[in-house]
Amino acid sequence: MTTDPPDPPSLDGIDRLILAALQEDGRMTNVALAERAGISAPPCLRRVRRLERAGILRGYHADTDPARLGWTITFFAIVGLDSQKESVLSGFEQMVANWPEVRECHMIRGGGDFLLRLLARDAAHENQLTQRLTGAANVSRVQTLQTIRTSRNLAGVPL
Repeated sequence: MTTDPPDPPSLDGIDRLILAALQEDGRMTNVALAERAGISAPPCLRRVRRLERAGILRGYHADTDPARLGWTITFFAIVGLDSQKESVLSGFEQMVANWPEVRECHMIRGGGDFLLRLLARDAAHENQLTQRLTGAANVSRVQTLQTIRTSRNLAGVPL
């Protein structure tokens, strides 16, 4: 049996409405957001600012289409390192933080040390990125998984 994660104690129903609306449309005006949440604009803006200060709202961005911008391949890489010393782990994270093609980097448990989501312009570019990974210091293994299609890619969290 799975249990739902605990609710942050400072979020009420209006905060959740605000968060859900902003996850759906981060460009929504404060007036439209306030209408959606059922409150007036000034307290709505105060709530949004409080959520930002608390780190719950981490930022706003545009959802771009990688393929239309020339990034035709999305692939994942499971990377195993030859050591789990903190210096090796953080060194790897610092290295891939400088690669614009690495869109996500997650330290994982079981089956590897890191899971990366990368974008490539074509198969040759994907091969170059894979070779850069396999040749990097302290990398002992790399398994890549290329996506065929994505049927679900939601931003945010369930509210």
